[in-house]
Amino acid sequence: MEKVTMADVAREAGVSKSTVSQYLNKRYEYMSEKTKQKIEEAIDSLGYQPNFLARSLKQKRTSLIGIIVANITHYFSTEVSRAIEDFFHQYDLQTIVCNADDDPDKEKKYIEMLRAKQVDGLIIFPTGKNNELYESMINQGYPVVFVDRKVENLDVFSVITDNTESTCKAIQHFIENGHKNIAFAVQPLTVSTRIERLEGYKKALNDAGIEVNPNYIIEASIPEMKKKLEELFSLDVKPTALFAANDRVFIALGEFLKEKGMKFGKDLDVVVFDNIPFSQMLETTLSFIIQPAAKMGTKAAELLYQQIRKEDHDPEVFVFPSEIK
Repeated sequence: MEKVTMADVAREAGVSKSTVSQYLNKRYEYMSEKTKQKIEEAIDSLGYQPNFLARSLKQKRTSLIGIIVANITHYFSTEVSRAIEDFFHQYDLQTIVCNADDDPDKEKKYIEMLRAKQVDGLIIFPTGKNNELYESMINQGYPVVFVDRKVENLDVFSVITDNTESTCKAIQHFIENGHKNIAFAVQPLTVSTRIERLEGYKKALNDAGIEVNPNYIIEASIPEMKKKLEELFSLDVKPTALFAANDRVFIALGEFLKEKGMKFGKDLDVVVFDNIPFSQMLETTLSFIIQPAAKMGTKAAELLYQQIRKEDHDPEVFVFPSEIK
């Protein structure tokens, strides 16, 4: 079957080829509703499919945005990605989401692949381990925004939350409720979010005159987390409260407590730093530090869109406050 062209559509609609082009590019300023309807009907009847590759080469834009998520299993990452997709949808830009699994090599390959596909810009939850590549993009003026995590010594648009302050407030709440033996569980301290949350934990204890007990700080990968929790709860003086630094740590903790016949709230008070879906359905009321994921995703998208449109703004770090619930 012979391919339907723009000229065929123009002929069928009884308009010029340039008018069809204006319609496809949504430039309707001087186009009547009747003309728009005629072109739409011609496209439908002929089954015309626009050549987006040719259009991209002509416009030097692909209308594609890359999102590289550190770990897609975090519900927060899904919420942010959804907000980014919603923002760009209104401008007819599509998103490609890639999951780096907190692996710098995988992140590097995705950055290189997406740039080879000439996506118009990247929003990255950075591993923090590809600094030369990040710096190269920034120096080239390539549109890029970091979300959730900071990378030190890089002048780049970033959208984060107040990790240290929110964690400090949560630990202070524990202390106000009479807890002194407070544990902190976190994945390896390789990214800014985890480091900042640990700083908030230590600050709250120091401010209250409580000595930081290194035995109460668990740093482990998720597969190793239960083993570390076993060691923690084998101490002579066991913690009465625990801060879970994200949702994956919280899930590992929940599995451990269930195996031990322990319960949230009864045997251990817990605060979780992360957005947990359906948390209101849990039998025991827990405290959660909720990040404004939708607002953060929308802001990241706005910042990237400004760069794509060549709007001149100096890079900034935007800090969104989280809320304890």
